[in-house]
Amino acid sequence: MLRPIAVGFAILLLAACGGGSKSSGSASLPQGTKPSKLDPSKFTTEIDNPYWPMRPGSHWVYREVEGGETQRVDVTVMDKTKVLAGITARVVHDQVTRKGQVIEDTFDWYAQDSDGNLWYLGEDTKELENGKLKSTEGSWATGVDGAEPGVVVPARPKQGLTYREEYYAGHAEDGAEVLSVNSQVQVPFGRYRNAVLTRNFSSIEPTVEEMKLYAKGVGPVMELLVSGGSGRTELLSFSR
Repeated sequence: MLRPIAVGFAILLLAACGGGSKSSGSASLPQGTKPSKLDPSKFTTEIDNPYWPMRPGSHWVYREVEGGETQRVDVTVMDKTKVLAGITARVVHDQVTRKGQVIEDTFDWYAQDSDGNLWYLGEDTKELENGKLKSTEGSWATGVDGAEPGVVVPARPKQGLTYREEYYAGHAEDGAEVLSVNSQVQVPFGRYRNAVLTRNFSSIEPTVEEMKLYAKGVGPVMELLVSGGSGRTELLSFSR
């Protein structure tokens, strides 16, 4: 059952009460607009980061409620790769449907470094309306037109850790901060302890903030839009 959004804020309060010591250990993670000097030989498409393992064939289904509209989000790890700036990345298909009609179709590119950090290398996204292409805004690729990659899930998340998730000037400028590593969260698919809770923000939309929760062995299980609107995304099912 869809739980009241107030429960989400209770999770955030719980996280604020604990979560380990503060850490500024973000020096090795990408920050702001700073270029990343990456060695392609240090990356793999065998992604086993415990907070978002990506085995080909893995499939997540989410329910997304935003602006009074309910949507379904299917995320599938494909048995395909793409090379960006010399790095071979895993292709992940992300499709959003509303009332059975596809409204967004995206291919994301991820790779894991030798330390276990999960990097985001870009996306090819299409917004559709009545089956026709409406926009490709938000698409970007590492090494193209000054775009820089970022980290989605650190290898060793710690409270206070901050990092860039993506950077393409004027189009994709997301960052994140780890708020807790021992949050509890319940979604339709299950209840999880010791989840990582992040605050997600963008310099393009400074009034918008999201909270995301990642569960070990599963990946993202909940997202809450807490500023700049209201919205909630919950994991309905997960299969490997």
